[in-house]
Amino acid sequence: MNRFDVIVIGAGAAGMMCAAQAGQRGCSVLLIDHSEQIAEKIRISGGGRCNFTNKEVNWRHFVSANPQFAEYALAHYQPADFIRLMRKHHLSYTEKHKGQLFCDQKSQAIIHMLCAECHEGHVINWRPCKVYEISKNDSFFRVFTTQGEAIAQHLVIATGGLPVPKIGATDFGIHVAKQFKHSIVETAPALVPLIVRSQDWSLFSGLSGVGLSGRVSTSSAAQVFDEDVLITHQGLSGPAILQISSYWRSGDTLALNCSGYSSQADLLARLQERIVGSKASFQTLIIDLFAHWPKRFITAMLEAHQFNSLNNRKAAELGKSVLNQVSSTLYQWHIKPDATAGYAKAEVMRGGVSTADLCPKTLQSKHVPGLYFIGEVVDITGWLGGYNFQWAWASGVAAAKSVANRNNVLD
Repeated sequence: MNRFDVIVIGAGAAGMMCAAQAGQRGCSVLLIDHSEQIAEKIRISGGGRCNFTNKEVNWRHFVSANPQFAEYALAHYQPADFIRLMRKHHLSYTEKHKGQLFCDQKSQAIIHMLCAECHEGHVINWRPCKVYEISKNDSFFRVFTTQGEAIAQHLVIATGGLPVPKIGATDFGIHVAKQFKHSIVETAPALVPLIVRSQDWSLFSGLSGVGLSGRVSTSSAAQVFDEDVLITHQGLSGPAILQISSYWRSGDTLALNCSGYSSQADLLARLQERIVGSKASFQTLIIDLFAHWPKRFITAMLEAHQFNSLNNRKAAELGKSVLNQVSSTLYQWHIKPDATAGYAKAEVMRGGVSTADLCPKTLQSKHVPGLYFIGEVVDITGWLGGYNFQWAWASGVAAAKSVANRNNVLD
């Protein structure tokens, strides 16, 4: 019989960190993964550079039914702790936009580091290895796999979420949680482009690749993001859209202010100021006021909002009500997406195992002693910019400390 102190299922960021930390604290550890290639989400992250954390991390950077649940784990394993681990392995990093930290030696170096840490902890690896049944009696978890049967007093589920199915993502962890009667917060793609299917979008689909700087919000949440927006053939993408997608719900309308003006009143005042004594056409005036917009985007905006009929009229001839309508529309662009681009394009999964069923200090189940859920499978979803990896490291360490502190070594 293969007997261990702890079995970790899922050799991604959270699972490898947990296995390494538990092993180095004296536990016998089995790490199981169904894929030959481990930590694929690390490998493809950050364009192959791995945005491994953010300089500033707190629970407010996370989406959840209870985002403050993450506070304890994040406070007890911080970005500086992971940087110290990197320095131990002679890895360096570069800080980029908004505190995002990227590995100079690229993503594979982070994977090699975690493998080395697991080796130092004498972690046993089974892969590729499929788990087809889990059971529990009063003392042990029994895990049945394609490489045999293993038992342990502690079982850690670190199988991630559903995004990027082509690299092997599954809902295994959700099924385990349901098996042991845990509540699931509805799951959905997050950090994902949004699809717009309305007829008007045909005016913008030809602008695929056009980027705008703006402020984005959604009608169902108070959160606002100041980031770049990218027009795509099917809808919207770019950092601002990926960020707001974690808060977007079906039926929500996005408000996108990429006008460059501080308020609608400011824009209206500029319009009124420019038309005094001017012989310029309405279209010429708009092109002048929105010089930071590509001209073809201006053309599409005017046509989409039925202002193109005003193009050749003299701006000075337009009444106050028309100018007010123009300033309101162009100051804040309202778009109602129809869907997300799905898990194939998502970076993370929103929702997961309810935090109400887990202990925030240990990530251990409140219902099943010895059962832990860590990383993306939990209803803790970080913003774009390294926050999800920091949650993976922190939750993995929290679970490892709990397992080791119990000192339940099998006979």
